[in-house]
Amino acid sequence: MSKLPVVSGSDLIKVLSKLGYEIVRQKGSHVRLKNISDSGEHNVTVPMHKELAKGTLNDILSKVSVWNNMTKDELIEMF
Repeated sequence: MSKLPVVSGSDLIKVLSKLGYEIVRQKGSHVRLKNISDSGEHNVTVPMHKELAKGTLNDILSKVSVWNNMTKDELIEMF
């Protein structure tokens, strides 16, 4: 697995938007995104921080990769 990059919340939202996720709402510093596909609906919450914690980024990428049938490395290459 590739090393996790240092990304901001807005950078992550840009990548997720390329995968079809749309912003649903924002409450404080957290943005909720949703992706609807044939498999169902997938919701992701992204903190709008200047630098996301490695554990937070890893968790989001893990869930998004499973949902979109991609590897984490493929997602990391999108940054």
